[in-house]
Amino acid sequence: MSESEAPDAAPPFLREAPASGRVEAVSPLIRRLVCPNAGPFTQSGTCTYLVGHGRVAVIDPGPDHPEHRAALLAALDGETVEAILVTHTHRDHSPGARPLAAATGAPIVGCGPHRPARTVRGAEQGRLDAAGDADHRPDRELAEGDAVSGPGWTLTALATPGHTMNHLAFSLSEEDALFSGDHVMAWSTSIVAPPDGSMGAYMASLDKLRGRSESVYWPGHGGPVRDPQRFVRGLLSHRRARETGILERLAAGERTIPGLVAALYSGLDPKLRPAAALSVFAHLEDLVERGRVATDGLPALDAEYRPG
Repeated sequence: MSESEAPDAAPPFLREAPASGRVEAVSPLIRRLVCPNAGPFTQSGTCTYLVGHGRVAVIDPGPDHPEHRAALLAALDGETVEAILVTHTHRDHSPGARPLAAATGAPIVGCGPHRPARTVRGAEQGRLDAAGDADHRPDRELAEGDAVSGPGWTLTALATPGHTMNHLAFSLSEEDALFSGDHVMAWSTSIVAPPDGSMGAYMASLDKLRGRSESVYWPGHGGPVRDPQRFVRGLLSHRRARETGILERLAAGERTIPGLVAALYSGLDPKLRPAAALSVFAHLEDLVERGRVATDGLPALDAEYRPG
């Protein structure tokens, strides 16, 4: 799920969208099938990946979408699904795992149950985290370094909390590739929305990826991330610039999240303002925790903020 920032956002995003509804071999080991659930937060749809041949892994089956599931089962005809891997529990990624498991007998592995980054407070219940799949229960929860393998492929879990706190990426060592879920996408920045996500955790996970050596990322939406180390550095710089912008606007007298969004997101599609507000809120929570920003009481969407 993406924040889908204004067109002049950095780093340079790849806006080209893969077509939905058809199976495409994107590498010797990887096939991609994009779910037809296009939208402002999903681009052309959720990318489901098939890894291997004959005995395969399925990564992120997507939402409970009958058309997508039928296309996926057709693509898997004559093959055995060794495991269904899930990067995180947003409704555009994980609910499709359960009917696919019922149809194939394969275990669901990967991220654990959905959980917030912090305690959900009063009016936030059901408002800030409506995208969470509370019914997800894997057959096997993977921790950092745990692996799933089949003939010619090995997928190793990498903890990347921030977009959600249970977010995992999966490295495919045979192709020097990483399935990055919604943590890093070529078409847009990822939304970080409290209480579901945490900006501090997200930035730490980006910094963690910066030290890795994969040559390509296959994300949850959009096309591949080429030259990922450079791209991740760009994402870190972009978020730090956003933080600096927030601090500068607060120093100039702005006090509310709507005011900050109006000042910082020039040209943003009005439909995406709520997502931008959540992203600013995530930055403010992190800045309050670090003592750079102050507010009366706990941080909230409707609170007023000032320099710390």
